[in-house]
Amino acid sequence: MYKFKDDQQNDKFDWECLGDIGSGRANLGADMPVLVYRLFQFTLRDVLNREYGCEQASNLLREAGKLAGTEFCKNMIDKNLEFDSFVAQLQKKLAELKIGILRLESADMDKLEFILTVEEDLDCSGLPITEESVCDYDEGFIAGILNEYTGKQFTAKEIDCWATGDRTCRFLVTCSG
Repeated sequence: MYKFKDDQQNDKFDWECLGDIGSGRANLGADMPVLVYRLFQFTLRDVLNREYGCEQASNLLREAGKLAGTEFCKNMIDKNLEFDSFVAQLQKKLAELKIGILRLESADMDKLEFILTVEEDLDCSGLPITEESVCDYDEGFIAGILNEYTGKQFTAKEIDCWATGDRTCRFLVTCSG
């Protein structure tokens, strides 16, 4: 189990850290409003920005997203599926969990390069326009999922974001090795 204090032997996240939500929230259940999620994420981002600067805060959120995507893929997606079935299952799971509506716009299987969109994105859909992309966590999440599924290293870069005036989040995903 994850320890919140310095402990070299038990300092890694794993799926079990999420606990038994069903028994722990017998009355309130597993769902919560997007407002609460964003309150957590954007206050955390604010503290990280102040402590480490904007670039490092973005890097840390991206790394957390990558870890989350890796664990999400390990525990929620069948990694033995062919690519089209894998994407279909991923789309279904992301919609089911109300994370967003995933679309695969293009796929170059030779280069392992993809363009994905996420509509109604949990992180940013409905935010005011700020002229800057805010989906660092999503970049890591997408990369982590594909890293785990393929065993290769991917990077995801948001190229369109609700917060920059677009009405969908679009990611360029490339294999880096």
